[in-house]
Amino acid sequence: GQRGEEEEHHSLETFTFYLSEPLSKERVEAFSDGVYAIVATLLILDICEDNVPDSREVEEKFHGSLLEALSEYGPNYLAYFGSFVTIGLLWFVHHSLFLYVTKATRLMGLLNILSLAFIGGLPLAYQLTSEFAEKSHNEIEAIQVSCVITFFASIFQFAIWTTALLNEEETLHAFARYGGKEHAFMFAKLALYPCVSLGAFFLTCLLSEFSTAIFHLMQIVIPFAFLALRIFVRISLTAIKSVMSLSRRKVVLLEEEEACLSPNETLS
Repeated sequence: GQRGEEEEHHSLETFTFYLSEPLSKERVEAFSDGVYAIVATLLILDICEDNVPDSREVEEKFHGSLLEALSEYGPNYLAYFGSFVTIGLLWFVHHSLFLYVTKATRLMGLLNILSLAFIGGLPLAYQLTSEFAEKSHNEIEAIQVSCVITFFASIFQFAIWTTALLNEEETLHAFARYGGKEHAFMFAKLALYPCVSLGAFFLTCLLSEFSTAIFHLMQIVIPFAFLALRIFVRISLTAIKSVMSLSRRKVVLLEEEEACLSPNETLS
């Protein structure tokens, strides 16, 4: 009976701390880079296979003008460019995240796999947005599915960082911890894609006529938003530091003035 109780206690303890056990950070990064590379390759193969005009069509329909023939595939090329930018920026965010992670855990690895599962759906998002770009009946649904895929791919990245913050002294570099130099920028960078994709999802519900334009605008504007975030965070932190330094100087000056006063003047 006593041995059974000890085995039960040991099994419960193992189950409780299973997800916090360490995981090879290098293996997680290597697996993630492989998935990102395959997804980008599939996207390139998709755009090269089905969006090249036929030579007869160029001669007969467009009178030998290749540029006019390519303009017919403009929505497809725009969808490809937006999807490729999304993959590239999500990889960049993933790289920045694990640059500050010093030790990965099994829970972080599980969240990373869930994020990669939705990353793998980005070629599907490209196919949907390019296939139904001119069909109003399915246009909204295709854009909304693409927004959902982007949202979950990015929200699981944010969850990895949140999990790392729970035990930041062991899992995160000092720069990315609470009050660290890069903490505010990491929060803004990881929260950008979930917020923008969720906002685009609801905008397509309200403005159904412009759903395709809203989605592609979201994909193209986000790279510039990353730069704007960096500038905004730097300016905000500089302003906060200057305000803090001014308040400290005032306190120091008041203390120096009180120290210079005589005891009688201080009492008065």
